[in-house]
Amino acid sequence: MTPAQCRAARALIGWSQTSLANAAGMGLSTIVDHEKERRTISPDAVLAIRAALEQAGVSFLDKGDIAAGPGAALKPKS
Repeated sequence: MTPAQCRAARALIGWSQTSLANAAGMGLSTIVDHEKERRTISPDAVLAIRAALEQAGVSFLDKGDIAAGPGAALKPKS
């Protein structure tokens, strides 16, 4: 999950960085640093962030899924 995907995913569900940090069980600085590309966060942290966003209804499009490249979308409601 790229920093841009993280920002887009939060925007789709209306979450603040604080909301995401709480949902992912990590500090706010980790979210801020990832989204602003200040430092590379651990793969485990990326997985926790992604899992929290997916649990909230976000689906991630990885490189190659669409012609435009990586992205994020809301999962269809069932």
